[in-house]
Amino acid sequence: MLIKLDLELKIIKIITMKVSEKNSISVHYTGKLKDGSVFDSSEGRDPLNFVVGEGNMIPGFENGVLGMGLNEKKTIEIPFDQAYGEVREDLFHDVSNDNLPEDLSPEIGMQLQSKSQDGSVLNVTIIKVNDKSVTIDANHPLAGKDLFFDIEVVKIN
Repeated sequence: MLIKLDLELKIIKIITMKVSEKNSISVHYTGKLKDGSVFDSSEGRDPLNFVVGEGNMIPGFENGVLGMGLNEKKTIEIPFDQAYGEVREDLFHDVSNDNLPEDLSPEIGMQLQSKSQDGSVLNVTIIKVNDKSVTIDANHPLAGKDLFFDIEVVKIN
């Protein structure tokens, strides 16, 4: 005796989420300069979490993750104008040694914090030292540099 079984085949459609504006996402990343030197990475740390489009990330990074899928990896190049902008000459200032803390021995490359007139804290780097003054640079350390990021999307909400 033969028994006929009617099997209904169901096609399961898997919907792949892609990163879009207003998504809360988590990414692992490694940021590099043109010479390959690493300036930041999430390796060994929790992934970076942010909401796409809220302006908390540099524009080139946000644009770079748009359209990526879950667990997708890619490398993006971000030109300086989509990162920290160009180096601005108006952010170089000479400061008299009289305006520095008495116990400070200024050295090139030393990072200091300064308060602006509105009370906000500004990070600056000493780029020149002489007997009477120092020259500070208030540009972001990555200003004027094209950036390269290896990115992996690990969560999309």
